[in-house]
Amino acid sequence: MDRSGIDNILEQLQATSVLASGVKKRAEDNDAVKVDFGETLKDAVDKVNNTQQTAKQLSKDFVSGESNTDLHEVMISLQKANVSFQSMVQVRNKLVTAYQEIMNMQV
Repeated sequence: MDRSGIDNILEQLQATSVLASGVKKRAEDNDAVKVDFGETLKDAVDKVNNTQQTAKQLSKDFVSGESNTDLHEVMISLQKANVSFQSMVQVRNKLVTAYQEIMNMQV
């Protein structure tokens, strides 16, 4: 069993939980630093875009036969792109719902 994939997913989950808390810790001095929400959101969108571009390029390479790309690599990258995009859509939906609730609050 390949543990590197599992370890990678665990690291990503831990990083996500740190980002979700709104406080990011520096490794060198452990001082708490506020995280910019806009920057974090932009980074997440960029990661989704990069995942989609990678999947697109792998599928093009497979179809053209130019590289030594396997079908399972293409399918895995397409699924990763799909899952990351669906996650981003769910985050967007939650943000829109939160915005609507805030706008409907009585002042």
